[in-house]
Amino acid sequence: MPRDAVSSIGALTQPDMIMTDETAIAFAHPEARAAATAEGGRLPDRISLREHVVSVDIGAFQAERGQRQRLRFDIVVEVAGAGAEASDDVDRILSYDRLTEAVAAALAEERLNLLETLAERVAGLILREPQALRVFVRIEKLDRGPGALGVEIARERVGKEEETGPEGVLRPVVAFLGNAALSDRRLPAALDRLAQEAGPLILCVGLPGGPRVEVGNPAAQRRIDLLAIEQNAWRLAAQDRRCIVTGTRTELDWAMKHGQISVWAPSKIVLDAVDGKPPAGDVAMAAWFAARMGAAEMIVIAAEAVATSAVPLRWVTLAEIAA
Repeated sequence: MPRDAVSSIGALTQPDMIMTDETAIAFAHPEARAAATAEGGRLPDRISLREHVVSVDIGAFQAERGQRQRLRFDIVVEVAGAGAEASDDVDRILSYDRLTEAVAAALAEERLNLLETLAERVAGLILREPQALRVFVRIEKLDRGPGALGVEIARERVGKEEETGPEGVLRPVVAFLGNAALSDRRLPAALDRLAQEAGPLILCVGLPGGPRVEVGNPAAQRRIDLLAIEQNAWRLAAQDRRCIVTGTRTELDWAMKHGQISVWAPSKIVLDAVDGKPPAGDVAMAAWFAARMGAAEMIVIAAEAVATSAVPLRWVTLAEIAA
């Protein structure tokens, strides 16, 4: 029996058993699990994914951006046993594919800084499966030092939310405002009408007018342009107290649920995108964002656009909206 498994068993005999002991046993040899829980009744069934290595762009340090590094995933899921209903039917069990799919889905959502966040998302996706009762997730970075640096978490089902997911998905209207609209006295009336008729509303703006800061480095230029767009977003928020600048998916979701008008600050979502580089151009980037948010419609106000869109798209003047 491995030495670490033996030491974990010894720790489990103490009254003050902690989660790290349970995690160690979860990843230990089945013999170690049996010995550690001999007095605790029948062991739950489990499935596992071991040494699943994926190369991704992840990390909180600037030096890690744009640099792919290997992550190793070890996942153990305790599942509801089939009991007397057991059969050789793959549709009745939790498939191993669901574990690798959870990893892929968590990595595809956005670029992440922390392994802790990634582990939480993987665990949450797995716990949506009806057979999953508890999940142990270990993630290790293989290229950041002489050894493997990582995190381990254990999460369990706490109700039906993980199984059924949220009830309904809000589909916002994304409205792009050209610079002419930002300085138009009819803008408050236009926002009144949009807020009344559009449901959840997210506003997008582009680069401000006037001279631009230009540098020779494309990566630096991208960040400078994104910050300039965010300056325009704060300009709009300063003009209308209903408009709140939001930069993360969590903030946007909260705003939609509570009837708040958001002004999108694009830096985080654009820079963390893992599903391809967002297109160049203000309106094109807003159309990309609208598709990412599952928008019901995108409205372009007082601006010209040469872009395709995965959501319904229409161009209007500020006068038409404010009328």
